[in-house]
Formats: sequence, structure tokens, C-alpha cells
Amino acid sequence: MKAIVFAPLGATLALALASPAMAQDNEPVDWSGPYVGGSFGYTFQKSDNNEHLRFDTDADGNYDDVVTTASGANAFSPGTCGGAARGSTPGSGCDDDKDAISWMGHVGYDRQFGSIVAGVVAEAGQAYIDDKVTEYSTTPAFYTMRRKIDWNANLRARLGYTTPGGIMPYITGGLAYAKVKNNFTTSNGANSFTQFDSKEDAWGWTMGGGVEAKVSSNFSIGARYLWTRYNVGDYRVDVGAGTAPATNPFRITPSGGASINRGDKFDTQSVMVTTSFRF
Repeated sequence: MKAIVFAPLGATLALALASPAMAQDNEPVDWSGPYVGGSFGYTFQKSDNNEHLRFDTDADGNYDDVVTTASGANAFSPGTCGGAARGSTPGSGCDDDKDAISWMGHVGYDRQFGSIVAGVVAEAGQAYIDDKVTEYSTTPAFYTMRRKIDWNANLRARLGYTTPGGIMPYITGGLAYAKVKNNFTTSNGANSFTQFDSKEDAWGWTMGGGVEAKVSSNFSIGARYLWTRYNVGDYRVDVGAGTAPATNPFRITPSGGASINRGDKFDTQSVMVTTSFRF
């Protein structure tokens, strides 16, 4: 699947490398000035089968506790999967995370100093990815947390080197933001589960690089790659007694319940074809 998605990026890069003749109009190539445009591509995530849900059983705000059974055993010893559970035990299997297409619109400004081009660009758009993790209890039961990006944006600096023919490789990095939507599902029908901050603001950073080529005095095309890390962690699920018996693992915790969290990092990678109109 990824090879199919990357193919248009390779074609764009080949076109960029073949574009100097188009960029030559008897005038020096100049990148200085404002521009607007858009990008389209693919956003994907690193597979992480070692991710776990985390628990706070003593209400101290730290998710570093172990939920235990009445005998003192780990109530979540069956383990985890990096996706959504298909059943109450690990043997039922998991549905993988979803990587997906993405798009963004951008506005920016470049300033050229000889062969060096420096600038800033702001982007906003959507990435239709789906990130899930599941923990299994000895009950047996599954507990799945799922998050999606509602929309995302970034503000980046760019630094590039332009050739006489108008091809500019560059590096880039800056501030990233995403509105993240979370939800929770479980096969545990005994305890109560209350969600908090299901929509959260995720701030972070992004970095990467790309290549851009002028195909006319007012039009450029390119391809770029970004690694983005969003800092999340506000979302939590509070577990109550519900109708569970007194021997229920969540009831015998020091606080008589527990809070569930999935960690504070959300990493994505994206590859995009870009087009810009330059004023």
C-alpha cells in the first residue's frame, strides 16, 4: 500500500529534477516573496505492539500503578495489542491502526540570499489516521483506547539551497498542533467508566525536509517528508465500582477505583506532494 502511495512522490521528484528547462526564461530564478498552495499525500504511524495502557490506582495523578487481583496478581497479565480488540482475549486478535491519506493548505514567505533561501510557512488540514491500543484483563475482558486527528496544523521555518535551474532542496521544522478526538470501549460490563477530555489540544513539534522546483516564474512543485510528535495525555477514563463485587480488581485498589491513560506521545509521519503559486 505504501509503495503505491509513494509512487506519485517519486514521479513528482522526477518532474522536479527535469524542470530546469521550464524554469529558464532568460531571468535568474528568484524565490523571494509570498506564496499559497496545497499538498496531498499519506500519513502513517509506527507500529507499536509494546504500547500499554497505564493506571493510577491511588489517585495521586501518576499513571505508574499496577491493578491487582485479590491474590495480588497482575489483573492485566494477558498483555496488550497495538490495535482494537476483536474479542475479550489476545487470542481473538486485533485490528491494526489505520494509516490514511492527508491534505493541507499552506501560506508562506521566502527570502533569497544568493543561493540560500530562508522562509516560513503555515499549514492546516486533515490526516485521516486511526490510532488504537488495547489491554486485556484476566476477567477476561478487553479495554481499548482509540484516537483520531480531527484537524492539524503547523508553523515551520525552512532553509534551502537553490540551484541556478531553480531546484531547491531544504530542511524544515517548527511548531505542530492537532485537535485529537479520543474514545474508549470495553467488554467489561460490571464496572462503570467515565471519560474526561475526550477532545484535547495536542501541541508538539515537527521536522523534516523536501525538494521544490520552479516550473515557471509563479509556480512551483515539490515533495516533502515530516516527522511530527504531538504531546497528549489529558484524556483519561475513570473506573468506578459499578455492579462489580467487592473482590473486583478495580474495587480493591487504594482509592476504590482507578484512572486509565494511554501515554503522552502521539507520533506520525507524512509524505506529501506540494504545489505553490508564487506572487
